[in-house]
Amino acid sequence: MRELPINTLDDFDFNNKTVILRIDINSPIDPKTKKIVNENRLNKSIPTIKTLMEKGAKIAILAHQGDTLDYHNLIPMNEHAEKLSEKLGKEVKYIDDVAGPAAQEAVKNLKPGEAILLGNVRYLTEEVSTFENVVKLEPHEMLNTYIVRNLAPLADYYVNDAFSAAHRNSPSMVAFEEILPTAAGELLFKEVSALTRVRENPDKPAVFVLGGLKISDAFGMMKEVLENGTADKILTCGVTGIVMQMAMGKKLGKAQEKFIYDRSLDVFIKPAKEYMEKFGDKFLNPVDFAYERDGKRVECSIDDLPIDDVLFMDIGTKTIELYKEEINRAGTIFVNGPAGAYENPIFEKGTREIWNAIADAPGYSVVGGGDSVTAAQKLVENAEKKFGYICTAGGAMVRFLSGKELPLIKALKKAFRKVEK
Repeated sequence: MRELPINTLDDFDFNNKTVILRIDINSPIDPKTKKIVNENRLNKSIPTIKTLMEKGAKIAILAHQGDTLDYHNLIPMNEHAEKLSEKLGKEVKYIDDVAGPAAQEAVKNLKPGEAILLGNVRYLTEEVSTFENVVKLEPHEMLNTYIVRNLAPLADYYVNDAFSAAHRNSPSMVAFEEILPTAAGELLFKEVSALTRVRENPDKPAVFVLGGLKISDAFGMMKEVLENGTADKILTCGVTGIVMQMAMGKKLGKAQEKFIYDRSLDVFIKPAKEYMEKFGDKFLNPVDFAYERDGKRVECSIDDLPIDDVLFMDIGTKTIELYKEEINRAGTIFVNGPAGAYENPIFEKGTREIWNAIADAPGYSVVGGGDSVTAAQKLVENAEKKFGYICTAGGAMVRFLSGKELPLIKALKKAFRKVEK
């Protein structure tokens, strides 16, 4: 299991010991009901919790839901505790307090094999992204933060299984390692193993499918994976595919161009142009798009553009077939970002067909990013069995594949060196 110099759960005796366990169960939430609509991260957190329970640990679980950038998802986590309890077949208690007197007392009262999920850590200023981006503390400077100074004295060990938040330099992620014996959970090693296979030893040719609305993820890895030879082909779709067409000088139409400029996505046009000039033959971009007219799906070739009054919400049939041919020839397929607005039945075709082509392809496939995973589970039957690996991470995955050292991995390595072997 150990592919990194990081302690595993087998390195310590957790019996009758209090463990602070940091997991990532940040889940997509229905905007109306505020209920969880995708349980992928919850499911993948179960093995580590179960192992610690079986080892007789007293488990205080830290997790987050939402942030400053998605404040609508910043909600209590009682439903998360209920779902964890169902999946484990054993109660995971919940207290809507992160590290205050009530939380501290609850941790002190834990018995061996018991677990409690403490309140949403993003209730705390020191845990939100705005604080991280502005204050920029080093891990050793976080020891006096509210969560660390209140919880660390109660614990014997710290375990982190939140690879999907590994890019976050926050107290709950990187500070406990400074003062507590530390191990990584089972999921973290699985995530690292799958992504390492894509980054360092992919079966060739390696095809990257990059789409979605959050195109900063695609542009966060494009240059690196092309320069270092990880990716042999990049198939663009979603808003990334639209920006690529704009970078090639294509006029799309007033409505679509306004959409790009209003969201400041035009900042990606210049790098897109540079990448295609340097790696032109490694890109495949959409040759047709789909839009809605009178409630129906209409497809148009890029030769038919501009069309002024529409937004392109999916790739077209010719693009789908072109991409499927590349996917079927691939030795490794990595996908991040849907092909279109798959939530709308009119525009699910691109994502459905591409995702199923990836699932059925002979190559090793990794799907990552929240929307990509949700789409896979919605549109591909038995998705967990058909894809090589479904990753829980988004931002951390992008940074890992770009070759950047993640704050969590750095902290775990430092903690490993502290422990006498």
